[in-house]
Amino acid sequence: MKDGEAVAYIEQKIRSEEGAASWASDLRSQKKRVVFTNGCFDILHRGHVDYLARASDLGDALVVGLNSDSSVRRLGKGTSRPIQDQQSRAILLAAMEFVDTVVIFEEDNPFRIIAQIKPDVLVKGADYDEQELDPGARRYIVGSDIVRAAGGTVRTIKFLEGFSTSVIERKIRESV
Repeated sequence: MKDGEAVAYIEQKIRSEEGAASWASDLRSQKKRVVFTNGCFDILHRGHVDYLARASDLGDALVVGLNSDSSVRRLGKGTSRPIQDQQSRAILLAAMEFVDTVVIFEEDNPFRIIAQIKPDVLVKGADYDEQELDPGARRYIVGSDIVRAAGGTVRTIKFLEGFSTSVIERKIRESV
């Protein structure tokens, strides 16, 4: 690639909600399976990479919903979070070959963006329960009702043991 082309390629993978929905619709019209997952992805680590790579294997294109900075703060992850701003987190995610699109959302959960994108496969970590149907339950997967109603599937992926942003953050604080 020529000077600046790699960065431009990465940045074009970060789309607005409307852009991501239109992009996903175009893929579905080509009979491609769109996979959606979401998270904060604050300190990107091996566990995230493993999870996202396995999510991408479930379809033809992976959309990653990324909690905005204000959304992360409202989730109660601590006053120091997010450590990296949303644009930095989005760039790191978009740089992964198997991540096709990143979309930043402002809400506390991705319900609205899932309704817009209408993924064929909705993926969360195994700390959620793909069989849970009660929206009030702690392990309920937000948006699963929308995906199932449209004929899609909901899947969970087991996390790679020993890797979490909280553990990394704690190790950093203890070493200072």
